[in-house]
Amino acid sequence: MDLLEALQACLLRLPLDRGERLVVAFSGGGDSTALLWGLTQLAPCRGIHLLAAHLDHAMDAASAERAAGAARLARRLGVPLVSARRAVGARRRPEESPEAAARRIRYEFLEEIRRGCGARRIATAHHRDDQAETVLLRLRFGSGLRGLSAIQEVAGALVRPLLGLPRAALRQAVAGAGLTPVEDPGNHDPRQPRSRMRHQVLPALARDLAAPADQDQLAAALARLAARAQRALPALDRRLATEVGLRVEAGENGETAVADRRRLAALPPPVLPFALALLHRRAGAAFPASLAAAAELRRQLRPVPTPATLARHPRRPPAAGGHRVACDCGAGWRWEAAGELLRLGQAHSGETIPPFTYTLEVPGELTIPELALSIRVSRRPLEAWMLRGAPLRAGLALPLQAFDSSGRVTVRNRRPGDRLRPLGSPGSRKLKDVLIDHGVPRWQRDRLPLLCWAGEIAWVPGITIEHRFRLTAESPVCLAEIIGDHRRSSEVSAEITAEISAEITAPRSARGAAPRAARNPPRATTGNPGRESAVSDSEGTSQPPPPAGITQRGGPAPLEVAEL
Repeated sequence: MDLLEALQACLLRLPLDRGERLVVAFSGGGDSTALLWGLTQLAPCRGIHLLAAHLDHAMDAASAERAAGAARLARRLGVPLVSARRAVGARRRPEESPEAAARRIRYEFLEEIRRGCGARRIATAHHRDDQAETVLLRLRFGSGLRGLSAIQEVAGALVRPLLGLPRAALRQAVAGAGLTPVEDPGNHDPRQPRSRMRHQVLPALARDLAAPADQDQLAAALARLAARAQRALPALDRRLATEVGLRVEAGENGETAVADRRRLAALPPPVLPFALALLHRRAGAAFPASLAAAAELRRQLRPVPTPATLARHPRRPPAAGGHRVACDCGAGWRWEAAGELLRLGQAHSGETIPPFTYTLEVPGELTIPELALSIRVSRRPLEAWMLRGAPLRAGLALPLQAFDSSGRVTVRNRRPGDRLRPLGSPGSRKLKDVLIDHGVPRWQRDRLPLLCWAGEIAWVPGITIEHRFRLTAESPVCLAEIIGDHRRSSEVSAEITAEISAEITAPRSARGAAPRAARNPPRATTGNPGRESAVSDSEGTSQPPPPAGITQRGGPAPLEVAEL
């Protein structure tokens, strides 16, 4: 099948009404040039109006020149072009790679154009070699069945009409049309994972196969693997939805996915993660729950043993939590049981904090925009207050390589399955239980900036430190402090500090109903006794203030429309 045949077949599968617009993602490279040229051969007779969209990511000095080249190609093909320049560096999120940021910004731009011109579809030039590279990238990270399905021909408003064609067929069509595309040098940069897959991994795999095969055959085989996964997934979803009685209900905080808890619990363990991921998709969650959260839910779903069962199996521990099922699964989503039904929804729409992780050099300071505050870690001599505890600062014995060398810590919010040994506690506990014991409201738990060392929680501000990082007479001291956001005025910072101090000094009765810990006060504190000291009585139950608002960036850069 050649390029025009593939496009014709796709247009038949996706009926577009006469007079409709179709947005074409157009970088000016060989693949998108092939797509735009092919559509210009077929769209007029079907009454489809094409609109090319080009985004300059400003990731290298030649990007503006490539944008000008794309505009020249669009004019030659007789297609109106919408272009914009949006620097990836200025819009990149924490912990986001430049490639991931560029992809996100590009799709946001394309969706903006689609909505602006009233189009139903956006066409991109992904082809079979892209599919093969994506399968390998997913395999590299241990992806499951859904990840192996890789690139979909249709995903929402996106359509990829060339997904069944190899890159060579696209380049042949461009050469036959007498067009000269503009090439992005980043496509050959070995530092980019996809570029390494394309130019190093795929050729090496093709050479090393036991039965000799060329790279094109290998790419075709990987694409077939993705196609098989794509065919299996809808059938699996339908079967699972029927098996667990899945339905979607509208609620105050958006849609809620509902399933029969007993039927969920009866699923074989290898199947349960597929069912939970389906619940997340139906509820509108961007990602499935983590493995730790799924394991916790599976534990809670186990039926409570009857006396007869316990008599037959005395060593089998009863399922903790009994009939009650309640489990946070990250990013503001929560599973809760109501009778025989398990519901997945958002507890506080608009109040949740997305997962964040930052790396901090010691000594150093960083701002956490999600919380509108900053955290500083420095080296200090031992002081008496460190052994008593304080809500917004703590002395820690972090095992850095040497006291006079720098090290790295991470600052993040909580994750399902987090555990630590609170100071003075006899053993490890779930962070969730520690926060409940200290009366931290559920909606505020994701707002705590946790200081971590080597993946372990070292300090929960206002609550406790990890027992392992307590100070001793010989230990070097790292001082961790929560400070006001340096972008805010000193008055606001003072107000925040006063609010927290009031929360600390107020008696529990003034802060609302006493939590269960009030009946059994926990020994863990923010105090930091030395080797010979007793555990402090100071509980330090305050939490950092909720963000007073995050300053948003300015609006998108203006669009440039090159009309014919």
